[in-house]
Amino acid sequence: MKLPKSFYSWTTAIGAAIASISFVSIVFMILLSFLTNTGSSYSGLITYIILPVFLVIGLILIPVGVITKSIKDRKRKVVREHQFPIVDLNQPVQRRILFYFGIISTVLILGTAYGSYEAYHYTESTEFCGKLCHRVMEPEYDTYQESPHSRVACVECHVGTGASWYVKSKLSGLRQVISVTFDLYPRPIPTPIHNLRPARETCEECHWPQKFYPRQLVVNKHFLPDEKNTEWDILLLMKVGPLHNGSGLSEGIHWHISPNVKVEYYSSDSTRNHIPWVRYINKETGDTTVFTDPETGNIRINPDSVRVMDCLDCHNRPSHNFPSPMQFVNQALAGGTLPKTLPDLKSLAMQVLNTHYPSTDSALKAISTQVDEYYQTTYEDIYRNKKDTIALAIAALQDEYQKHIFPSMNVTWDKYPNHIGHLEFDGCFRCHNNRHISSGGKVISKDCTLCHAIIGQGVSDTLRGISIFKDLPFVHPEDPDGMWKEMNCSECHKDLYSM
Repeated sequence: MKLPKSFYSWTTAIGAAIASISFVSIVFMILLSFLTNTGSSYSGLITYIILPVFLVIGLILIPVGVITKSIKDRKRKVVREHQFPIVDLNQPVQRRILFYFGIISTVLILGTAYGSYEAYHYTESTEFCGKLCHRVMEPEYDTYQESPHSRVACVECHVGTGASWYVKSKLSGLRQVISVTFDLYPRPIPTPIHNLRPARETCEECHWPQKFYPRQLVVNKHFLPDEKNTEWDILLLMKVGPLHNGSGLSEGIHWHISPNVKVEYYSSDSTRNHIPWVRYINKETGDTTVFTDPETGNIRINPDSVRVMDCLDCHNRPSHNFPSPMQFVNQALAGGTLPKTLPDLKSLAMQVLNTHYPSTDSALKAISTQVDEYYQTTYEDIYRNKKDTIALAIAALQDEYQKHIFPSMNVTWDKYPNHIGHLEFDGCFRCHNNRHISSGGKVISKDCTLCHAIIGQGVSDTLRGISIFKDLPFVHPEDPDGMWKEMNCSECHKDLYSM
């Protein structure tokens, strides 16, 4: 079976060799993944991204070699009997050539279709998003696995449905690949606030806005930084909706996105932490009220920058939340991961976890050394008799550090504000601060009972409770004189060494 003379060139031969080797390698990798039922982010990258690129390059080199050979032959005035092959299916040789060509073409077309399909799904997978660029995406991927959305694929929120958004995400991904390749990415990675689709196109694909449930009980367990790690509980009745389902969205936190109202705001910074202007529109009556914060001075509002409030304006860290050491230490103590029987453990944990370390390895060593030395010098009996308990505490603190703090990416809890609540960040207080006033004298209230009612609080053994139809005044366990009332919670709690 002879080919035209123009096919006999080094470029064509190399292209055919590259294409053949790539195709065989792809088939081998696919069969291997099917037979062993194993795979990884890197095997998928090789099978569906890298090898197909070489296959395409090889296929391109084949006609390039043919064209180049033909041009060279014309320049050398090489005369051939036939410039193009003569097709005569009456000849058995040509029939065999056509048969083999058809088989090879069919296999390549089917293989290309299958590979394109798998490549599409691979680039849409959580494995691709979280593991491929492990160093860069480690903080986001680790916190994602700890989140309530850990079984929701990354693209469900970051891309959503529709071909246009898929193309946009891949173009953005190309820029990110270049940044990672040449180490041009910032540390920490900025939150893609302005690149995300509106919540109604992503979140509301699963969450039904018109079907909010009534008030819910939340139990927060805190541990004081004293010798006994005293447990201090707060039972909150969260007013996420009305007192009962029949009231719809007439009240409660989710009233902000009720179908009957429209809340718009303008933020003076890219992180949406500072909101000097708010507009409320009653869709049923058409009444409009504008609230401004006089402390920010005269503000020129750009209409294109006015945003309609949706889920993400409060739930801005639904899958990548970085809790403060105070939060995750409290949770570890409540869950029994950290032994509450070790004296001063809460206070000691806050000290070692709120220290800046240049790397994770140095942090793990420092945590081990500092905890060990503290009990050796301060509680000699405990150090002598409870070494296993101390070792357990060290291991738990090291594990908590690795899950929530990432020195290589300069990621700590205070780098990503969380707008839910108001403990470490302003959150609700961005608008509800008693400063936003309308021209008619209306004020966006800072009253805590708008969002929740305290129905129980205090030391767990002597906790004071009350009916769900009433609420208790908040008592700060470390500020009984009430100085906390003079400031926002975040002004104190955001201190890196707060306890």
